[in-house]
Amino acid sequence: MAYKPRVEPDFLKIMRLLNARGNLTEQERRYYENKQKGYDGEVMFDQLVTEQLRCEGLVLNDLLFKFNNTYFQIDTTIIFKETINLYDVKNFEGDYYYEGGKFFSINGEERKNPLLQLERCESYFRQLLHSLGYKCNVVSHLVHINPEFTLYQVPRNYPIIFPSQLNSLLSPLMKWCLLIRMNN
Repeated sequence: MAYKPRVEPDFLKIMRLLNARGNLTEQERRYYENKQKGYDGEVMFDQLVTEQLRCEGLVLNDLLFKFNNTYFQIDTTIIFKETINLYDVKNFEGDYYYEGGKFFSINGEERKNPLLQLERCESYFRQLLHSLGYKCNVVSHLVHINPEFTLYQVPRNYPIIFPSQLNSLLSPLMKWCLLIRMNN
């Protein structure tokens, strides 16, 4: 169960109303639809975690931090005694490829690289913990939740979880839960 459940942002509620009225430009409508799709993906991941994770780990959703005058957001954080797991959830659809450290749509258009965002969040989170006097093992993953998503040419050792790997992502967490129960 989530200790901090996800709450739909007021921004999405307002944009939904404006969209229903037809008061959005084409660019605003696309922006709203992308934000809504992202939120829907986060909710799908929350449901998976809630269904499969039943232990003493803390699940914190949608955390916003400020560190060194920089804001960063983490979609899902699962805290266990020894490890803090950070998940950045993406609900991309379609075919993409990774080349030369850059992220492209299949038509060759360069896109914002979600791995850079993940790396940035993990780094800031570690620095924040260190500044507070905590030394914890932090593990981060980029989770692609949409089954209609394909990413080509990405190295195998990158911290990316694809839709077909979601069960294997949650499996080790479930084993950790069993260990916690056995030790209590």
